[in-house]
Amino acid sequence: MSEGTMQRRAQRDQPAKRLNRVLVCAAAVPVMLVAAGCSSDSGSGDSTDKAGKAAASASASPSPTVQAAAYGKLPEPCKAFSKKTLKDLVPEGKSGKEGKSDDISTRASCSWNSLDNNGVKGSQFRWLNVSMLRFESDVTRGPADKLAQEYFEKQVQEAQAVEGAKSVKTEPVTGTGDQATAVHYDLKKKEGTFKQQTVVARVENVVVTLDYNGAGLAGDKTPSGDDLLKDAKKAAKEAVAAVSDANGTGGKASTGPSKSPSKSPSKSASKEASDEPSKDASKSPSKKPASKS
Repeated sequence: MSEGTMQRRAQRDQPAKRLNRVLVCAAAVPVMLVAAGCSSDSGSGDSTDKAGKAAASASASPSPTVQAAAYGKLPEPCKAFSKKTLKDLVPEGKSGKEGKSDDISTRASCSWNSLDNNGVKGSQFRWLNVSMLRFESDVTRGPADKLAQEYFEKQVQEAQAVEGAKSVKTEPVTGTGDQATAVHYDLKKKEGTFKQQTVVARVENVVVTLDYNGAGLAGDKTPSGDDLLKDAKKAAKEAVAAVSDANGTGGKASTGPSKSPSKSPSKSASKEASDEPSKDASKSPSKKPASKS
């Protein structure tokens, strides 16, 4: 074969080889696409399975619960004390004056004042007030007794920080609810020196705040702070017992999880905490002596 013939044959073979390479590459493309598609489907299936398992796990998780409040109501505040107790503490007192409340099962109070007028010999003034605040359990804020505990501590602190109070003393009170503290001090007013006694007690999810003060007016002698404190402790114990009695034997409600915990009482309790009588006790005596009721 001549050299020219061999050259012409090689030239004819080159296009054929290029065509073969193109066909081979073209055939490989669908195979790659199929492989990529399989890989994509596999990943999508895994994600779906994981999402389904997560949803199932979430639906299986229990809803938040909180221990139900022990006490579900309050006693009538103006009936919290016996006639004998009222006679001892406010001998000239009329019927108690009940405080305003949006919900008497959550917040209640009553007050009495007594003015024993002896004419030129002076007179003896007494003022008694009891307030009760009941808390409900709340899934976001906690169990009712914990909320009551926090409010109890706040009430004690407020009683210790009354403006103008002199010789402030604080002491624990035993046998009155789950915990109780007495705060007593002197408060000088233009009418005379008032002996203030505040006893704050907590029983389960209820906080009882008792304020009792007395003064000798128009030249009469100042009453004994020790005697007033003794009477205040006795009255506070009686008020705590009234709370338990109002809720039945032992005052215990169901201690199981609260199905639908109410938020309103506990919110109201926190919102109105600063309006409780213990904070205003120092203001009331100066106004009361002017009344002859």
